[in-house]
Amino acid sequence: MCIDYADVYIESAMNSQPDNLTPPTGPAIPTDEVLADPNRPIWRMGPSGEDETAFLEGPRARLSEFFRATRIFAEFIRGFRALHFVGPCVTVFGSARFPPGHPYYEMGREVGKRIAKTGLTTMTGGGPGIMEAANRGAREAGGRSIGCNIVLPMEQQPNPYLDKFVEFRYFFVRKVMLVKYSYAFVVLPGGFGTMDELFEAVTLVQTRKIENFPVVLMGESYWRPLLDFLQTTMVANKTISPEDINLLTVTDSPDVAIKAIRDALATKAYFQNRPKRNKLLAE
Repeated sequence: MCIDYADVYIESAMNSQPDNLTPPTGPAIPTDEVLADPNRPIWRMGPSGEDETAFLEGPRARLSEFFRATRIFAEFIRGFRALHFVGPCVTVFGSARFPPGHPYYEMGREVGKRIAKTGLTTMTGGGPGIMEAANRGAREAGGRSIGCNIVLPMEQQPNPYLDKFVEFRYFFVRKVMLVKYSYAFVVLPGGFGTMDELFEAVTLVQTRKIENFPVVLMGESYWRPLLDFLQTTMVANKTISPEDINLLTVTDSPDVAIKAIRDALATKAYFQNRPKRNKLLAE
């Protein structure tokens, strides 16, 4: 008898969703009144950037460096505790600038639905645009929806479709969390931040720091100039290998994206090594 191991893993995920996420407040799908509520949560603003700037400007007093390292360590621990039981996740990236109704927004929304129906948790940066679309689609399909925010020096709101969100001060800590708890990245059109996450993930796959990790680009027309550059410039100059292009799945089809994720999920051992709660750690 032939067994579809992807289906076995996915069925296990759907029947074993984590139960310690903060439940959403208000209606499952926010109404117009909820969306317009001026008292909706606002992520805290960061400082004007002095701490991060000082960190990146070279050596400081030894005591200052020690306390900064302690803060970074504490942020890692806080992230580990917050996200330890939320997986397995698929992280969706994309611009915050696409409004509801835009074709890329609706594409992200459909992707969120498909991820939820596969039994996985949808993770984003938690903001508007593509992030909101993916979280919204996940909630509409009855799935889990997580946001990992980065604290910035300007006011911002979490989108209203999150079951749980976690805030980080340091970009590199947030990047670790997004990769550590994800089984795939789905990347829709976006700007510098989206490009940063895209190439970080591809580099990790290329160097085999992570394996069987799909990186799916959605929005073929948007990504075509970048893919042409990779082929005609980088491959031509041998700065990457021709097979490195195959590390990217490029499609407009949510079905193709989910198939790539399902195929990778079938190779993972997460469900054999599922983390167990420890009452001594208040889990």
